[in-house]
Amino acid sequence: MKINRRLVLLVTAPLTVAVAFSVLALAPATNQALQAGRLTSMVEVADEASELAYRLQRERAAATALVSEQGDAEAFRLRTEETDRSIAGFRSRAEGLSAVPGSARGALDRIERFVEEMPGLRAQVRSKSSTVSALAFGYRIVIADLNSYRDGITQADGVDADIADRIRAAAALSEAAEHTAQQQVTVARAQAAGGFTTASQRTFDAGRMGYTESIGVMFDLGPGAWRTWLERTLSGARALEARRLEDEIGRTGAGKDLTVTPKQWQKASNDRQELLRSVEKRVDAAVLAQVSDVRTTLVWTAGAEVALVVLTLVGVVVVAIRLGRVMIRRLRDLRNAAHQVAHSGLPTVMAELSQPGALRGATPEEVARRTGDPVRTTGQDEIGEVGEAFNAVHHEAVRLAAQQAHTHEQLAETLVGVARRGARLTAVMVSELDTVQRDEADPARMKALFALDHLAVRMERNTNNLLVLGGYGNARVRSADVGCSTVIVAAAQQIERFDRVSLGVIESGIGITARAVHDVAHILAELLDNATRYSPPDKQVGVAVWRLWDRAVVQIVDEGVGMTAERRAVHNATLLEPQAGIGDVRSMGLHVVARLAARHGIVVELRDSSGPGTIAEVTLPAKVLALDFKEDRGPSQDDLGNGVGYETPRPITPPGPQGRRQPARAGARSDHLGTPVGAGLGASAGTGPGAGFGAAEPDAPADGKDREAPPGHERPREDGPDGGARDRGHGTTPAPRPAREEPASRVAGVSSSGLPLRQRRAPQQWPTAGRREGAEQRPGAGAPRPSPRRRDSRQVSDVLAAYAQGINRSTNHRGRSAPDDHTERTEK
Repeated sequence: MKINRRLVLLVTAPLTVAVAFSVLALAPATNQALQAGRLTSMVEVADEASELAYRLQRERAAATALVSEQGDAEAFRLRTEETDRSIAGFRSRAEGLSAVPGSARGALDRIERFVEEMPGLRAQVRSKSSTVSALAFGYRIVIADLNSYRDGITQADGVDADIADRIRAAAALSEAAEHTAQQQVTVARAQAAGGFTTASQRTFDAGRMGYTESIGVMFDLGPGAWRTWLERTLSGARALEARRLEDEIGRTGAGKDLTVTPKQWQKASNDRQELLRSVEKRVDAAVLAQVSDVRTTLVWTAGAEVALVVLTLVGVVVVAIRLGRVMIRRLRDLRNAAHQVAHSGLPTVMAELSQPGALRGATPEEVARRTGDPVRTTGQDEIGEVGEAFNAVHHEAVRLAAQQAHTHEQLAETLVGVARRGARLTAVMVSELDTVQRDEADPARMKALFALDHLAVRMERNTNNLLVLGGYGNARVRSADVGCSTVIVAAAQQIERFDRVSLGVIESGIGITARAVHDVAHILAELLDNATRYSPPDKQVGVAVWRLWDRAVVQIVDEGVGMTAERRAVHNATLLEPQAGIGDVRSMGLHVVARLAARHGIVVELRDSSGPGTIAEVTLPAKVLALDFKEDRGPSQDDLGNGVGYETPRPITPPGPQGRRQPARAGARSDHLGTPVGAGLGASAGTGPGAGFGAAEPDAPADGKDREAPPGHERPREDGPDGGARDRGHGTTPAPRPAREEPASRVAGVSSSGLPLRQRRAPQQWPTAGRREGAEQRPGAGAPRPSPRRRDSRQVSDVLAAYAQGINRSTNHRGRSAPDDHTERTEK
């Protein structure tokens, strides 16, 4: 879950609790406001009930007059229309009521039933089929329900005691008005009957007493202003006239005629009812105003509380959002900076520091300070402390990388220093060996000297390995291009078992540029050394070269046990991108090949063979190849195994210390390339890409012919101790060797890897020293140089035998049998 969601949850939890408690706190105020609103609606309905009661009283008086022959139908019709309008207003108000108390609800239900039965009652009045007592009783019931509703709303929830008293006082005033209205009906009925009866007299007196009691209740419950309103209203002439007539009628006994006429009584009673109604309106308006004020106050109070709570919650949310955004932005900046450092910045710095000379004399601390702080999110809070800690970690990581680079540079300098000292010592040893070999005639000592010579070449190759790992190359720079076949032979002469290298199809006209000759030979020597080390000792390692568009491909095929696809992929990745450090010492040759290949854009790839073994494929780019290169003669398998190194038609051997050519040494230094370049891939036991480089096809073919040296070229010679000339390669005087073509039947087919197959024959072993009889000599070989010493044939034979034994001794130092089955040893 992301941090923003966590912060939202973190803020939502307390906000939810705050909202819940706020709702609980606001509930009373809100409930009071709602109750005040409901009470206001009920008071408004009570106001309409008071108006409806007044209209029903007027209609009752008209109905009584009509039935008692004291009024007319038109007056009754007008009163009924007024009553209907009041009923409509009352119904519209009562429909919106909610939470009405039980007594008030019952009164409303009864009023609704009376309204539904009112048309029948009016029909009886119009038909005069009902008595006055019955009419008076029907109207009296509904008017009582209207007053009961007004009294019942005081039982509603949340009604203040003062407001309840005022509502009861207003209801008492309505009851007082009803008592006077009942007196009007009682007097009208007595007038129609010719006087009071005992019962009607008591009803009249009860009305007067009820009026007095109701007015007293109003005075007790209502404020003093209401009493003042009532007293002032009833102190007028019309009210006094009504009271006078009421007193006069009250003094009339039962069975006596009333002196007051119906017209006088109706007028006085109507005037008094209108006055009471005016006071009743003022009282109802006062009650409604008070209830409305309370409702308004409670609504504003509840609204203020709600607004305060809402504003508080909104403020909390706004503050939380602002702080959360700042926190999230800083955390995102910290995350982005960390990602940039982890995936881009730090790897870039590490890659720069892994390059040679990246420090440029600066100390690790200076390099770490120079990179700066990747995180700008700092401060006094915890996020800032995390940013500072991350900057400290980045600084320490860069410092450690710079320190490691400094250590690598020191190690590289140490390797280069050791390599250069070893190279100087090896050069001195080689020079001394050349001097001793020049005049040595003892076969036993010559055998030891040749073995030392070959070991010196391999020591020099390891020395060059250290130079390459230290970031340096071969110090020798050639001045002319060299054929690819010559470079292959020179590379083969750098390895321990050079006699197992078999040249296959080598396309002519492929040359290597002068600046890349030594490095290409170094690469091929590494691959050949590894192929011979990790393949069966009785199997040949095939080499083939062909041109592919603007590139040239060199394939080295062995018949080893091969390697797994995963291990081959790892080694191919290393060959494609060499390590910047020194690398694993056990796989030193692998890193050397990778570095040399990267230096010239050469691609080296290990591929699986169709049979046992591995194929090492070297792709030489166009910039490594020599354009329009013409090679007079490519080396044959015989030249590869001549025991002293292949001699090109045009020797490029650097001059010796005394101004003459350095003598070639057995299987080691090639006169046309000078010194060897490189060490074997996997120089120690158990190293290298596995168990050999691919499967060699059986009897990898040579170029098809035994080539001859062109006229005018000869092998280097030196004077023997007996004054005769001896050949540096075979120790015999070179003889012409006729050109011979290999029969077409030698080619048996094409292997799955694309290499031609030859019919098996006994492999030519090299060196071929000791062939004294029938030795071939290239045409054009020069005459032997005069020598101060001459050796007889026995001495020459002994020297050659010593040479062959020395080569075998150097190549079989791990316990292999010294003599080769196919090496001729001639001793006298």
